[in-house]
Amino acid sequence: MTSSSSPSQDAKRLAHAYPEGFRADALMEEDDAWSYEIDGERDGDQFDRSERAALRRVAGLSTELEDVTEVEYRQLRLERVVLVGVWTTGTAQDAENSLAELAALAETAGALVLDGVIQRRDKPDAATYIGSGKAQELRDIVLDSGADTVICDGELSPGQLIQLEDVVKVKVIDRTALILDIFAQHAKSREGKAQVALAQMQYMLPRLRGWGQSLSRQMGGGRGGLATRGPGETKIETDRRRIREKMAKMRREIADMKTGREIKRQERRRHKVPSVAIAGYTNAGKSSLLNRLTGAGVLVENALFATLDPTVRRAETPSGRLYTLADTVGFVRHLPHHLVEAFRSTMEEVGDADLILHVVDGSHPNPEEQLAAVREVIRDVGATDVPEIVVINKADAADPLVLQRLLRVEKRSIAVSARTGRGIQQLLALIDNDLPRPSVEIEVLVPYTHGKLVARAHTEGEVISEEHTAEGTLLKVRVHEELAADLAPYAPVSAA
Repeated sequence: MTSSSSPSQDAKRLAHAYPEGFRADALMEEDDAWSYEIDGERDGDQFDRSERAALRRVAGLSTELEDVTEVEYRQLRLERVVLVGVWTTGTAQDAENSLAELAALAETAGALVLDGVIQRRDKPDAATYIGSGKAQELRDIVLDSGADTVICDGELSPGQLIQLEDVVKVKVIDRTALILDIFAQHAKSREGKAQVALAQMQYMLPRLRGWGQSLSRQMGGGRGGLATRGPGETKIETDRRRIREKMAKMRREIADMKTGREIKRQERRRHKVPSVAIAGYTNAGKSSLLNRLTGAGVLVENALFATLDPTVRRAETPSGRLYTLADTVGFVRHLPHHLVEAFRSTMEEVGDADLILHVVDGSHPNPEEQLAAVREVIRDVGATDVPEIVVINKADAADPLVLQRLLRVEKRSIAVSARTGRGIQQLLALIDNDLPRPSVEIEVLVPYTHGKLVARAHTEGEVISEEHTAEGTLLKVRVHEELAADLAPYAPVSAA
């Protein structure tokens, strides 16, 4: 009968049997040794120490990558969507144009459009937007196409979103949410991001969803005790309260940013610099026109809502009069009211302008509908009294018959091409003619020691004639009342 040795005796034995450099390896070999008496009764496979400590891959959970080194070759997977529209008024062509615009919006947001369907109804269904039967048909279309999102061409109520999702079993969003997503992607400035965030919270507030009874209520009570006041706020009420607090903070921040822009606007008013605002449908070519007129270098892209942040540049008429040209955010049919409210401070550039260049895409299938949609938003921001010039852009790609029709219907209109430069000089002449002119015409002899007044006359007024004499600069100018008062001491001209 053999006696078992103690752990300390084993260590001494190993120390004598192996040199110092091999002692750790010997201990490892002893740990890895397998014996039937000890290991034969264990259940399951036994792994080495390194295998037990290593990360093991689980088969069937990889997405598209077989190895992490292939990440740069991975193809971007776009969201696959099916479009749904309800045709209530107008012609079938109008409904198809609306769905085509929704498809362009979806592609701008980064989605892959697989299919689009339209249903003829007197009004959208109050429960599922398209009715229970058509919702089942839509479910079959989603299954056949492999889509993961349904986009509805309209603004859905919270109940419609939930019930339609319950039927089609995929995510459902509406036109408003899609436009908000595009705005969130394209906003670059601090003010633009704040305005989009405010609009998103306004949209999300009534559409928050609860998560059942789990953690649905916070306990009430005062400074202690056992919640003697009963159940407190539900979780969804707490979320709504926090969103309202964030919205209030965001409104204050936007109001502060609005103050800075208002100061700049007052400075332009003080110097009597006329302002021109470029308004129009999205992707009509507003930024291209601004670049053509001023060389501003604003981003130009064949996409909806490519530029959101307003850009103001100084320009000069052919007669030498200075004015400012402001590029505003593009409009679209059924522009969400949340966006109109959030971007109201930006759209004030249109309301405060002396002239509006209403840009319309002449190559669009229905440019009259674009004109009506933009004018509806202009009416919402209170700019109906501002003079307007309709600029029919993309004349090089438009149907000549469409151009003739628009020029005949719109009395104050001009056809241009911001890409080729066609009609730009005629447009500049129209701007020069329609900008408000100073009200006072005066003739003065300004001494050379008061050269600042001559400079102001050139900057703030309209110089009709100028002659340098021995006594000073003989000016005949048309200026505003404030500058006329400063020039009055130097009129009338002396006989000398």
